[in-house]
Amino acid sequence: MYQFDIAAGSKADLYRDLLSALDGLTRGEPDPIANMANAAALLWEYLPDLNWAGFYRNIGGELVLGPFQGKAACIRIAFGSGVCGTAAVTRQTQLVEDVHAFPGHIACDAASASEIVVPIIVDGELLGVLDLDSPNRARFDAEDQAGCEAIIALLGPRLAQFVESH
Repeated sequence: MYQFDIAAGSKADLYRDLLSALDGLTRGEPDPIANMANAAALLWEYLPDLNWAGFYRNIGGELVLGPFQGKAACIRIAFGSGVCGTAAVTRQTQLVEDVHAFPGHIACDAASASEIVVPIIVDGELLGVLDLDSPNRARFDAEDQAGCEAIIALLGPRLAQFVESH
């Protein structure tokens, strides 16, 4: 069992501690699914006000559900559809204060009100996306974006085996 000392202070401290814990959990582990599963579990446990935390993997030019925490989710998302599909096509983080105002939003969980999706790109290849949902409108901000992008910068290269096998 793992125990982590995650700060209850500022968001910057929280993300610093999450990054350190994720580094410890994934360093040296070659299995991308295990690494995504532990990342989703850490984010779910330590980030407040989430109702979903997980990954969609790029399989054959379509986003396919990967490891996650939360309610059952949409299994497949086409590139360009919803927040996740938009992040996949644009290869840019999508920070959405109100998902109901996002054109083409896919409501896997009607309770979701805001969302952040970070594309996972390694050596120019889109591996998938990190997706966090919240029941609170405007839950995510620039600090969350920076923290999630740092997490993906660390985790992405550790998912390289996924690119090779798919």
